[in-house]
Parts: sequence; C-alpha cells; structure tokens
Amino acid sequence: MYKVLLVDDDYPVLELLSEAIDWESLGLTLSGCCENGLAALEAAEREAPDILVTDIGMPKMDGLELIRRLRERKSNLRTVILSCHSEFEYAKRAMQLHVQDYIVKDTLHPDDLAAVLQRMAAGLTAERQLDMEQHRLRRIVDRSHNAMRETWIHGFVQQPLLRSEVWQSELEGYGLPMEGRVILPVVAFLDDLRGARGRYVSDDVLRFAVTNVLDEVMEQTGAEAVVFPYSVKEWVLLHSYRPTLSVNGHEEARRLVERMQAELRRALKLTMSFLVGERCISGEAVKHCVRTLLSSHRQRFYMLPGEIAAARPSSSGDGDPFALYDEAIEAFREGVIKRDAEGVKAKAEEWMKAFNDRRYAPESVKDWALKLLLDIRLKHQSLHYFRTTQSADSLHKDVAEIGSLVELKDWLIEHLLSAVASVQETGGRTVRKEVVDAYEYVSLRLDQRIGLEEVAEHLHLNASYFSRLFKRETGETFIEYVIRTKMERAKQLLDETAYPVLKICELLGYDSQSYFIKLFKGYTGMTPMDYRNRGGDAG
Repeated sequence: MYKVLLVDDDYPVLELLSEAIDWESLGLTLSGCCENGLAALEAAEREAPDILVTDIGMPKMDGLELIRRLRERKSNLRTVILSCHSEFEYAKRAMQLHVQDYIVKDTLHPDDLAAVLQRMAAGLTAERQLDMEQHRLRRIVDRSHNAMRETWIHGFVQQPLLRSEVWQSELEGYGLPMEGRVILPVVAFLDDLRGARGRYVSDDVLRFAVTNVLDEVMEQTGAEAVVFPYSVKEWVLLHSYRPTLSVNGHEEARRLVERMQAELRRALKLTMSFLVGERCISGEAVKHCVRTLLSSHRQRFYMLPGEIAAARPSSSGDGDPFALYDEAIEAFREGVIKRDAEGVKAKAEEWMKAFNDRRYAPESVKDWALKLLLDIRLKHQSLHYFRTTQSADSLHKDVAEIGSLVELKDWLIEHLLSAVASVQETGGRTVRKEVVDAYEYVSLRLDQRIGLEEVAEHLHLNASYFSRLFKRETGETFIEYVIRTKMERAKQLLDETAYPVLKICELLGYDSQSYFIKLFKGYTGMTPMDYRNRGGDAG
C-alpha cells in the first residue's frame, strides 16, 4: 500500500480528511498527520511517504519548502496542495515544483481529495510496473550479453585461431582497445564455491551477480579491460594497455582486481583470487596464456583466499600423501572417539600445513582427505557414533568442487567436528562401558571371524551374562550386531570400490562366498551384484 502524509496547520481539516477518507479501499495507508512543515519533514525522515498532501501557509516551514526538501530525497513523490483563494498565486508557483494537483480549501470535500488520491495511486502502480518491466528487459539484455561473452571466450580458448584481425575486431566490439596495445590476461577464481552456491538459487544467478559486479567496477574505474565469464567459478579478464616506460600494465591490473575484490566483498560478501599472466602481443600468445592460467590447478589449490599471484610454472612435491596415511587415520580415530574436538581440529590443521609445505598434487590431497573421512565414518558407524548426514556420493561431489587447500581444510574440519559431536551425543546415551568396548572390538576386527565367546573373554565377562547385557542395552543380539555391521561395510565396499564379491567376502572374514551372499541378501533383499548394479534406485 502507498503511504500518505497529511500536513495542515488547521487541525479540523486534518481530522476531517483523516476520518472521512476510506484509505484502505484506495490502496493507501495514512502514515501521519502534521500541523507544520518542520514536523512533517521529521516524520518523512522516519517513514518516507509516497504521496504528500499539504497546506502552503504554515508556521516553522511552509508547504512549498517542504515539497522542495522532500523532492530532493524522493524525486517521484506525488504532491497535492490544499490552497485558499488568497494563496492562489502561491499555488501557481507550486506548479514549478511539479505539484500534481491542488484543491481549493473553501470548497474542499473529502470525496474530491479521494478521487485525486485514487488517480495518484493508479499512477504510482503504473510507474512501478513500468520500472519492473524495464528492469526485466535490462536483465534479459545483460544475461544475453554475458552468454555471448562466455560463448566467445570458450571458442577463443578451445578453437583454432585462423585470422588475427578477426579476434582483434571482436575484442574491440566488446570495448577493448587493441591498436598499439598489448594484452595482459588474468583469470579470477571464486573462493569457496560451495558456500557461495548455498546463498544463490542457481549457478546462473551466482554467475550473473558476480559478472555484474565486475562490469560495474570496470565502468566506474574506466578500465580498458573486458571480463568474460568462463564458468560458475572462473572469469577471464583481458587488460589492454600501451607498452611505454610510464605505464606498468601489471600494476594497473593489480589495482583493478583489488577494486574488484573490495566491491565483491561489499556487494556480495564473496572473495575472489586472481592469477596474473604475462603480457601478450598476439592472439596465439593470449590464447596460450589464458589456457595456462585456467589449467594452473596446482598453484590455484595452494593459494590463499583473495590472493593475487603471478602465474608460475607448475612444480610437484616429492612423495605420496598416502605414505603416512595409517599414522594419520589412527590419530584422527583416537581423537574422535575421545571426543577431543580441539585436538582433532589441530591435527587437521597440522596435516594440511604439511601438505602445503610439500605441495602434493591437489587430486591426491583431496583423495587423502576423502578417504580419511570415509574411513572414520565407517569405523564409527559400527560403534553407533557417526550420524550419516551425507552419502558417499555427496561427499565425493563436495571434494570435486573444492578448489583450494584452505577450502579442503575447512571442509574436513567441519565433518570431523560433526563426528566428534556425534560421539558426544551418542556416547552420552550409552550407559554401559562394556557395550562401547564391544563396539570398538568389532570395528577393529571386521576382517576376522568374531564370536560371542571371544568378545566376552576380551571383556572379562561370562559369555551368557554378556549376551543378555548386550541385548538389554542395544535391543539386538551381539551376533545380529556383528552381521549388520559387516553388511554395512560390504555395502560401502560395493559402492566405493571395484573389488569382486569374493574379495569383499574375504575382507569381512567370511570363508564361504555362498554364505556371505546369503547373509547379504537376507540383510538387503538383493545379492551383492544386484546391489552394485542397482543404479540410483536404491540407497
């Protein structure tokens, strides 16, 4: 509803109009009644009106000054003058302030004002709809322009460059000066893509929002550059400059991307990292440089959020991150089961720092973190500790989208602390230490045959007593628990490895493959091979 402010030093007029007009039926709400212009100005600062109905001659501030002051703040303010015959010349002057209507107070009737207000409300609605339509059309044009730029940069990077004059004229068509210039390519990477996606309804909206901010920065700075959206997390910036002694193209580009970073943080609360290439004087050189920047996965992986770095040749660290994996998994498993959140977090930061120092291949480091998390989850599921909030496929997808070691560290710590919280919650509900010890005994020996008697002996308990205790505390027999735990492990091995059924059977301590298949079918309703080949229809 549109807001109306009434201003008149004649209180009976205010009372008559405020009570006699059915504001709601007109699609209006009366936001205030004031007896002088100064009070009205203060009220408008608290709640800006859409329509102002005001007398002219009033103490402290007259109506004309009030209109002028409010118009400075809201140019599309609708105004109505209430005028006496003696003030008619003032009313004429009011027309210079684009007052939409005036009503002579001597013949004032509420219905007359209501009719004027109804016309104004209709005009405001039409203006709003026109603004919305123009905004929609501008967005369509902008999206089309962005799509054209994305198509162009993909074609430029991936297809042969046949004629140099063609790519130059096309870049000039995008507003990039080319004559007597060199090109400095820069590739921008959106930091924390997973977090950014969580705040936007689609990748298209995210990409559109970021591209618009980058375009606005270049328009504001007058930069001789053009931005091409390349993917939901990558943008290619081509900066053009004259190679003279007084011009440092790299410094110009750095100032530009720093401005982009600041505006992205302010407008979208996003951060972006930049890799800066070398100056290029030919289309082939530009293409080669852009390709190199886009494929610099190792350097990008070890950059800090918001870092601006010059591209450098890729260098691989010696060794394999899995060489010390067994040591790491035991340390993390112990920390989780002891509910040592700070210790687990510190251990994760320690390992990530070691990877940063040694610069292993990013995919190996990501595989290491994923395997660590899945193994911890598997072991602690068998202890009823780990709440499974994400499938293995979902975790794989998460890791694939992670672009930096910092993001990987945050992701790993988040899931490890979730594991600790699960242990704290579930462990708090377990009343008997013997049951927890039995869970742990089983989790460490899934590759062996496990019997009730050996576990009871390990716990220094009578086998019959332990059997009754376990059933009372958990609601299932110990043998049922062992079978269920092994079948859950079998499901994960079928999902996450290419091991044949016989190999999985051996890994779970079963001598007879047919017996294993019988147990698995009794637990899941399908054979191991049917389970593996089920596609996306079963979980």
